[in-house]
Amino acid sequence: MATKYKLISFKLCPFVQRSVITLNMKQVPYEIEYIDLKNKPEWFLKISPSGKVPVLLVGNEVLFESAIINEYLDEVNPPSLHPKDPLRKARNRAWIEFSSGLFTLFFQQAHAKTENEFNERTSAILSGMQKLEEQIVLPFFNGTEFNLIDAAIAPMLGRFQYIKKYIPFDYFEGTPKMKQYAERLEQLPEIRSSLLPEVPAEFIDYMKHTGGYMAQWFQ
Repeated sequence: MATKYKLISFKLCPFVQRSVITLNMKQVPYEIEYIDLKNKPEWFLKISPSGKVPVLLVGNEVLFESAIINEYLDEVNPPSLHPKDPLRKARNRAWIEFSSGLFTLFFQQAHAKTENEFNERTSAILSGMQKLEEQIVLPFFNGTEFNLIDAAIAPMLGRFQYIKKYIPFDYFEGTPKMKQYAERLEQLPEIRSSLLPEVPAEFIDYMKHTGGYMAQWFQ
């Protein structure tokens, strides 16, 4: 009997999208249930130790944290989306963690109250993008094969693409390989179908109502 997977999600969460992309790439059947993080159901709080999404239900078992969920899905649904070389695999895991840090900086940037705070976060993100630029091979992070690290980075680059026409700076400034990489990821049907159709517009609306310095460009 095939394992039943159910993913608990919030529509705008980029970390959930990482796991949806992995499931799509693996062509694994799954259910997905969306919850409101501002009004979390009691049943969700009982199963999520951190109160965050994603949560993956594997039968009666509960997994949380997107990187852990993706590692599990990769291990039990071959072939692997990791490089075969152990050193490259370890380096990919390190860069996945690095990309999670950029997600955090992006969230902080969106909610920064002052221009100085906003500029500090922007500078840190652009510096991070330069570091990724130095690592990427193309057309994907490691070359011709799509790996878990691509599933991890894609949601952030997608959000940069959603908002590029609103903001007076370029997340891809000085990083032509990262720009090409983002455009390549955007074309993949497994990534395009990893979000509900209304998410880009709802994300713009979210940016409009952050109350931060950056919100001025979305009015």
